[in-house]
Amino acid sequence: MKKVDRIRILGDTGSPYTKKMLAVMRYRQIPYSLIWGTPGPVLDEMGLARPKPLLLPVMVMPQFDGSDVARYDSTPIIRDLEAIYTGRSVLPDDPATAFLDYLIEDFGDEWCTKYMFHYRWHPPESADNAGTRLPLGHNICLDSEEHQRAKEDFARRQIDRLYVVGSNEMTAPVIDRSYRRFLAIMEAHLARQPFILGNRPGAGDFAVYGQLSQLVGFDPTPRAIAHEVSPRTVEWVDLMEDQSGLEPDEEAWNDVSDLPGTLRELLKEIGRVYVPAMLRNAAAVAAGESEWETEIDGTAWSQKTFPYQAKCLRWLNEQYDALDADSRDRVDAALKGTGCGRLIGPNEPDSEESP
Repeated sequence: MKKVDRIRILGDTGSPYTKKMLAVMRYRQIPYSLIWGTPGPVLDEMGLARPKPLLLPVMVMPQFDGSDVARYDSTPIIRDLEAIYTGRSVLPDDPATAFLDYLIEDFGDEWCTKYMFHYRWHPPESADNAGTRLPLGHNICLDSEEHQRAKEDFARRQIDRLYVVGSNEMTAPVIDRSYRRFLAIMEAHLARQPFILGNRPGAGDFAVYGQLSQLVGFDPTPRAIAHEVSPRTVEWVDLMEDQSGLEPDEEAWNDVSDLPGTLRELLKEIGRVYVPAMLRNAAAVAAGESEWETEIDGTAWSQKTFPYQAKCLRWLNEQYDALDADSRDRVDAALKGTGCGRLIGPNEPDSEESP
């Protein structure tokens, strides 16, 4: 790929993945230009095909042939940026550590987003806040009548989509308990070290930050919970926004063979909620089921089948299968007793012990 003067980003203030990628760009000191608002018309003006689905953020990425293409999936984009720009990597050099970081990134992207979407549209006060603000992010000059109409349409559309992430009256207590446990784990963990995997941020930090940027910085209900449970997390969100001044040390990652107890607690939470959801969803995709049910955290859970998350599980297994024998053994040891080993199929290291 060619190296370009700056990457163009089309994003939204209410998009956790936009905030994720902006923080990555700042930390890696990669020049970018940012356009807020609806990406479709901007891409049309650029003469670029709209990616399908058209999700935020859209990043205009250089190709080997010198052309540009519009991309939207943050996880592979992070890896493509590593191939274009050297230094200040968000991917650990050690393969075993890199696998844990990949797992945490996917947890942030695919489970913590349930916190974000649920708290944005399930509590009435948060839904009113989001319905009011989000249309203005696309057009700050809406007149009062247009704004009210856009607010009602936007809120109705998003509330009707709560079932996509599994948010409903039955699952709401599961999401709330998990969010509070996650915050308590982060409170204890951040008292020990500034980032999830040590003294420098990985892709997993930025994925978690992206969701928390909304939970702490945009939506009133989860913000109040965060201030109550974890003031360190509240401050961490502000710090993670711009880590461009941090000078990373290559030795700053945690040793996978000697993880702090707080990090193991995070892995146990991942095993407790994210793992059963990912496994049951993948089984539903394989069986051609449009919806699925399972038990998560001792409570019945049902939601629409999500084919993309089945791909995420496959990609996670591909990451594991690509490990050398020593790295795989160290990952197995790190995951033992957390419930996360169930994600990696027949290589399950902790079948006799789960959280």
